[in-house]
Amino acid sequence: MVAKPRSRCCCCSWFIGFIVLIAVILAVIFTFRHRSSHSDDKPGSIDKNYANALKIAMQFFDIQKSGKLENNKISWRGDSGLKDGSEASIDLSKGLYDAGDHMKFGFPMAFTATVLSWSILEYGDQMASVNLLDHAKDSLKWTTDFLINAHPSPNVLYIQVGDPVTDHKCWDRPETMTRKRTLTKIDTETPGTEVAAETAAAMAAASLVFKESDAKYSSTLLKHAKQLFDFADNNRGSYSVNIPEVQPYYNSTGYGDELLWAASWLYHATEDKTYLDFVSENGEEFGNFGSPSWFSWDNKLPGTHILLSRLTFFKKGLSGSKGLQGYKETAEAVMCGLIPSSPTATSSRTDGGLIWVSEWNALQHPVSSAFLATLYSDYMLTSGIKELSCSDQSFKPSDLRKFAGSQADYMLGKNPEKMSYLVGYGEKYPEFVHHRGASIPADANTGCKDGFKWLNSEEPNPNVAYGALVGGPFLNDTFIDARNNSMQNEPSTYNSALVVGLLSSLVTTSSSLESF
Repeated sequence: MVAKPRSRCCCCSWFIGFIVLIAVILAVIFTFRHRSSHSDDKPGSIDKNYANALKIAMQFFDIQKSGKLENNKISWRGDSGLKDGSEASIDLSKGLYDAGDHMKFGFPMAFTATVLSWSILEYGDQMASVNLLDHAKDSLKWTTDFLINAHPSPNVLYIQVGDPVTDHKCWDRPETMTRKRTLTKIDTETPGTEVAAETAAAMAAASLVFKESDAKYSSTLLKHAKQLFDFADNNRGSYSVNIPEVQPYYNSTGYGDELLWAASWLYHATEDKTYLDFVSENGEEFGNFGSPSWFSWDNKLPGTHILLSRLTFFKKGLSGSKGLQGYKETAEAVMCGLIPSSPTATSSRTDGGLIWVSEWNALQHPVSSAFLATLYSDYMLTSGIKELSCSDQSFKPSDLRKFAGSQADYMLGKNPEKMSYLVGYGEKYPEFVHHRGASIPADANTGCKDGFKWLNSEEPNPNVAYGALVGGPFLNDTFIDARNNSMQNEPSTYNSALVVGLLSSLVTTSSSLESF
């Protein structure tokens, strides 16, 4: 048999090797692109500063817990509020105390649950990378357990535990309070659309969080969410008008934003076109299109604009999506207002660079704005959108992320006061936080009135309220660390939900999830 020429065999081998090499290169490129644009990405490198801040921030939920505590890791906290709800024969012992007092306000507590759910849904992988996902879900469930019990029938929702006038006349630990815990509710005779709708949003968002890990609980949450939305929509009326006693504390400026917000979350949870039609049909009336505003416990419009713009990024060709154009355009306007070098940048900033909108609880707006900015940035990255057009200039997703980082860094100590406003983080943070439990020694035997000596004490708090985000600086970037300075030095649970969302988005370099 005549042997085949070796030169042709070598040539064949070389050609096959070349083809294999090209195939490998293409496979690597495809894999990289696939990994950078899909929801099952592993998070990128961890930023140790943000990771440490996130671990600290998560602790404030534990500090604020009411009820019979489980696996309690806060040495100065114990069981409290065990009989809450008893006058209506329901169990409202769980939930979160609102701020430095012992009130349970359903409106901001539900917002806390909605934002914490959103944070878990988008950045659960990042939380898991620093072993905080289970902690976040536990804190969420402690809150939604309360919300479920607060909704004993389709058209009844208990929205407040405690009387703020009576509560604020006492300075005591929650574990030792003995005053009557009155209940406030909404129903068909006394409607409160914004509270019912916000609670519906919280239930719907949380149902997505627990959909895989606890299908039965998720189904229960979704059932309540649907009932509450129907209750809110069919019995329209502001709780601030119908229950004027709430006005000095959490006064609502309207309920249209909560209806849109709740419908948006219910669409994400169910993909029922009825809810998409609702936001499309009611956008002109309630959406305030073309007018950027600030995301907060009272104003859900910016969050709604961002959440619905998500659909335009990830669900191309969605039936009914034409009705979302106003939301998307307003979301872009919100983002353009945040980037400092944008032609439409807001002037509402301190000289130190912090977004500054309100004297009371000043940090709420910069933290919420930064959280929305990272979300929108990651939506752009995940969907391959490279530019955001602001008037005649274009900006990149990295510009939004840079803005978000600047607000987070200011909060954590990069400010003229060199003060970390996240208690427990850094070398300098508030020591006189306006918080009853933190200010009174755990072994002190004080009642309602004699506890005020701890409010007036000139000594730092004996207990550190780790993770508390205080109100923040004045417009001139100054801060007075005094216990009776509740304007600047009182923390809140809804602030904590926002800061957990922001820090989770920054803790690693990764695109946002699109799975839910």
